Amino acid sequence: MVFATHSQAWGSKVRRSAAAARDKPLLRPWRARNNLFFRGGGEGRKGATIRISTMELPVTDLREGSCGGKGSEAPRERRPPVSVAAVLPAGGSGERLGGCTPKQFCALLGRPLVSYTVRAMERISWISDIVVVVSPENVEVMKSIIKKYGHKRTTVAEGGMTRHRSIFNGLKKIAESHLLSSPLQKPEVVIIHDAVRPFVEEDILFKVVMAAKEHGAAGAICPLVSTVIASSADGCLDHSLDRAKYRASEMPQAFLFDIIHQAYHQCSDYDLDYGTECLHLALKYNKTNAKLIEGPPDLWKVTYKRDLYAADSLIKDNISQQVCVLTNMKEDAVQVGFLLHETLKSHVKLVKAISTSLCKNESHLQNILLGQCYNFICINDNLSNFQETHQLVEILENTNASLLYSVVLISVYLDFFENVSFISAMQRFTKFAKEVEKKNILLYGLSIHYQKDNLKLQETMDSAAALIMALIRDRNPAYVGQLLVA
Repeated sequence: MVFATHSQAWGSKVRRSAAAARDKPLLRPWRARNNLFFRGGGEGRKGATIRISTMELPVTDLREGSCGGKGSEAPRERRPPVSVAAVLPAGGSGERLGGCTPKQFCALLGRPLVSYTVRAMERISWISDIVVVVSPENVEVMKSIIKKYGHKRTTVAEGGMTRHRSIFNGLKKIAESHLLSSPLQKPEVVIIHDAVRPFVEEDILFKVVMAAKEHGAAGAICPLVSTVIASSADGCLDHSLDRAKYRASEMPQAFLFDIIHQAYHQCSDYDLDYGTECLHLALKYNKTNAKLIEGPPDLWKVTYKRDLYAADSLIKDNISQQVCVLTNMKEDAVQVGFLLHETLKSHVKLVKAISTSLCKNESHLQNILLGQCYNFICINDNLSNFQETHQLVEILENTNASLLYSVVLISVYLDFFENVSFISAMQRFTKFAKEVEKKNILLYGLSIHYQKDNLKLQETMDSAAALIMALIRDRNPAYVGQLLVA
């Protein structure tokens, strides 16, 4: 059963009902045919009724900025009228980052940084091939990453001693594919993008590809943040550049394949060893003036250790914006599920709710998983009975939902201390949590003391929502198998 509004007026009733929970008697649920009803009681007055339909609703596009509802349509995919491939140089040593692990292989939420960038390209259907160029000693490491995380359309190429030589090797891997019986196909346009820039979006990729089709070359740029100055031989200020006139060159960049391939073939050894700007090579050797495209602010490159922390925080924030609340059909569980659903709306962009047996609604849950939801709240009667949680874990395992990102599963219990041996129940819960942690599922426990007093219950819901969001945003494995109390 899905908590979803069918009209703007109906939705306002739900919001008014949730807002009034502090000073009105509890909403009492009951079922009739295919609808779930909530009746607001009250002494000496007729209670208002709210209906929540149990019909299966199509899952709309859940990405940021999307909106569903009656009359809305999922945006049609834009496809450039040219074939496109991508080359991702990933051969850096990570000297500026410090440590012995190159930055492209540093773990973010347990997964190598380069995997996030590959995934950013891979999810765009019109990019036919992705070539990741790594240093010779890391070829097998990269192949194992591709296999472990199920990356498709991705090939590994051996890099050179410098950035330009590595990019050239990636281009040659594509150009010579017909000689090597490789599945790679020579594209009309090739994207070049750093493997340590994981937050690239389809919009900027589409723009640089279309500009490259028209102009031969294109690249993303961003305004300068700091003023650029030149120093004299004795270390004093020589002159400064007008910040309004200059821009920082960023990635991604795109080229007609033949233009950039020919430019690299004509490159001097000096350019290959000391150059850094691909657009400059297209201009210098092919007289191609690149079109400059203003890019979004999230094209930054992971260079220093602080950038890893920033990337980790952004990834956590991105995957914390959707929550799915699941309950059984028992009265107390439905009431708590409804109030928790409404309370969480002020914390995240999208809250889905399913209220029925999971085995009967598994297909809808799988649709939610396809919508990139990685946070689930499962409401149980008591700590000794977490059958719904077990079923949800099985579904998550069968759909490989935790392959790319850790999944947070918060098992909520009502009055865990009633009619249950707390110690033995906690031992079973903790053991189960440690088992599923190996599958990248983070299972936490949360106890809610169910009270009939509206004001106290809403205060408990506020406390529970705060704890839930802290667990979701932090994703700390240290709390796996622990029981928090709201």
